[in-house]
Amino acid sequence: MAANTQHARPWKLGFRHRRWMIGGVIAALALTAGCSNRDPQTADNSGAGALTIVDQRGRTITLDGPARTVAFTVMPAPSIFAAVDRSYDRIVGINQSTRVANRGGMFATMFPASADTTTVAGSDFVPNVETLLKLRPDVVVQWGDRGASVTEPIESAGFPVVGLKYGTQEDLEQWITLFSRIAGKPDRGEQLVAWQRSEQAEMRTRVSGQQGHRPRAMILSRAGDTYSTTTAEGYDGFQFDLVGADLVTKGFVSDSGTVGPEQILSWDPEVIMLSGFDESTPADIYSDPRLSGVSAVRNKRVYKTPLGAYRWQVPSAESPLMWQWMNRILYTGAHDGQLRDDIRAAFDDLFAYRISDDEIDQVLRLDLNKNAANYDQFLR
Repeated sequence: MAANTQHARPWKLGFRHRRWMIGGVIAALALTAGCSNRDPQTADNSGAGALTIVDQRGRTITLDGPARTVAFTVMPAPSIFAAVDRSYDRIVGINQSTRVANRGGMFATMFPASADTTTVAGSDFVPNVETLLKLRPDVVVQWGDRGASVTEPIESAGFPVVGLKYGTQEDLEQWITLFSRIAGKPDRGEQLVAWQRSEQAEMRTRVSGQQGHRPRAMILSRAGDTYSTTTAEGYDGFQFDLVGADLVTKGFVSDSGTVGPEQILSWDPEVIMLSGFDESTPADIYSDPRLSGVSAVRNKRVYKTPLGAYRWQVPSAESPLMWQWMNRILYTGAHDGQLRDDIRAAFDDLFAYRISDDEIDQVLRLDLNKNAANYDQFLR
């Protein structure tokens, strides 16, 4: 693979081609010969010295200084930490689901070590203490709102634990802030949170100008013949409203999220966004005769959600890109190529990576979505 010779550009995101330099003063980077699109990174010793962190449990954690090694039992925390650090160098342990996403998306391309990083927990988030003892991370990041059974074994083994909560945009912004403290880069955290908030404000302005009907939409997962969905009580309640959609599952209550075809027909979503946590494709939905009467199926408005550094549908460092993608498939407009430009700028700043056009196609799942209505707006 030949190196991409495009020079890194200033941070430029937003619907009006807003230019905004993020990351403070970034050292001039020389393009290296060989097969990597990654920018060389310089050491950051700005956070030297002991530090204290108050996690989302309200617990105070004291570290000798910025962590040299971090293990994550949760996802998508590693991709967010990598965006804060612009590096994968400190990450020594991850969740099994994170490794699956790494291998399936862009993350392993940007950070090859992430494809084989040691797993320290599975889908139940129960920590593998024996593995942690071998890795000896400076700090472990774990859910802080799922009871002591997932945190006490780690603390009993002698490792500091930073506990997280999940479910809101505010939680995501706190993750970014916590990770910037762990990395000894508080200014970087402030800049990324400011970007998230600025993009929210721009999206609200954009949606307020999109007068008329708000499309009915939903997230859908499929496993065999069984469907499941998300509710408005979680993050989707926030982001569907932000981008100008009426989430059809508002008021839906289900511990498992399982939903029958009859209920989907009753909701009659105009747009269906397929989860990135399973292998379902738009073709699978179109071929299910039980859903043939759904508006989104009839009008070819079923879309596989993007997979960038992580699955875009959940809170992540790339969430502003997800909001743009959602709004653009909900409200068709000019094919201005802005989202591709914003992906390119975001990957440059978040991950110090010069993403190619072919890789942007991969992120946007053009292979699966190419026949969906108005998806040609994302063609290069």
